[in-house]
Amino acid sequence: MFKLENIKKLNTALLGLGVSALVATSLNAGNGVSIDGAVKYPTENGKYSDYYVNDQKIKYNNGRPATKNEIAAWNIDVKPNGEGLPEYDMHQGKPVLDEDGKPKKAEGSVSMGEELYDTQCVMCHGEFGGGGKGYPMLAGGSVASLKIQRLNPADENPNPETPVRTIGSYWPYASTIFWYVYDSMPFPHPKSLTNSETYAITAYLLSVNNIKIDGETLDDEYVLDREKFLKIQMPNKDGFYPDVESPNPKEGLEKMRALLSDPTIYGKGTRCMSNCIEKQFGKGKTVDDVLLKIKIPLDDGIVQPVSTERTWKEPEVAGAVMPGQVEYEAKCSACHGNAAIGAPVVGDKEAWAEVTKKGLDAVYSNAINGVNAMPPKGGHMDSSDDEIKMIVDYMINASK
Repeated sequence: MFKLENIKKLNTALLGLGVSALVATSLNAGNGVSIDGAVKYPTENGKYSDYYVNDQKIKYNNGRPATKNEIAAWNIDVKPNGEGLPEYDMHQGKPVLDEDGKPKKAEGSVSMGEELYDTQCVMCHGEFGGGGKGYPMLAGGSVASLKIQRLNPADENPNPETPVRTIGSYWPYASTIFWYVYDSMPFPHPKSLTNSETYAITAYLLSVNNIKIDGETLDDEYVLDREKFLKIQMPNKDGFYPDVESPNPKEGLEKMRALLSDPTIYGKGTRCMSNCIEKQFGKGKTVDDVLLKIKIPLDDGIVQPVSTERTWKEPEVAGAVMPGQVEYEAKCSACHGNAAIGAPVVGDKEAWAEVTKKGLDAVYSNAINGVNAMPPKGGHMDSSDDEIKMIVDYMINASK
């Protein structure tokens, strides 16, 4: 029969310790019993039932409080009111010092941002933020386009125009640009940009969206810093509702509750209980007439024939790493491993056969000097020509 733990003693122990710590304390007490679900089991020969008792001396390390610099290094969010915008270039939570030993001011020009965009961003987001295959447009559109509503999908020719949501037409706050770029971009190696570089890219993106700051046009020489950033007013700042911006989060919550509790914002049509489609769209209409259907095939050729092969095939060289493979994974797989970007994907035999038609020297030259949307060396200018050639060789051999 089980021997129950003393309830008063157990409750007292639970208040002072976590359950896991309580178990370990009891196991290490040397009292010959083990606790499992507040039940004590007698132990014999170092075991209770079929289980061994842990008699190790366990010392818990609860860590230490994070330092001010450690918190600063992680605290990189930027709020719409500008809180969190950096004034200086930072490294591991501390300001970077200039040649005079003073904190280096974080700032970047439009022209500097254009250079960074062309090397770090254009391969995905297109020239001047025009969008790339699988990646969104960053510039263009207008606030007015956001009011375009989809016409009745049952109409013979629904309106072809749609809202164009970009940084300039849709985003209500510029703080999102800085925070997102600094935290998540560029795609192959996020968090690699300095604060000054992030200001520069932000300035460039604002310029191609024709956004002015305090009435001033952002030409190539315009330099963006924290002080000027706080003056940015985005075109669609008032395009969202309800306005929940408030120093007190509870006030924003109450505004949202009030909106969702307002019955006048919901549809007020009469209920239909029978023959609803014909009543709404005309006699003889069926579900097929009003369904929205995607006309483009979604499989895009990815559906493969079902295989009846059930035997395991050993790799030709199990575990072997081909020359250039490690470098490819680190520097080129983000684009050449994603069919949505448009670059020839490693493993696509036909695509690489087409690429190599021009000759290996031409392929090397394009990889080193850049071609179409691909920047020189894929944006990795620290790579030597020989390293780029080795990566190209790997991609070609892996695609035969």
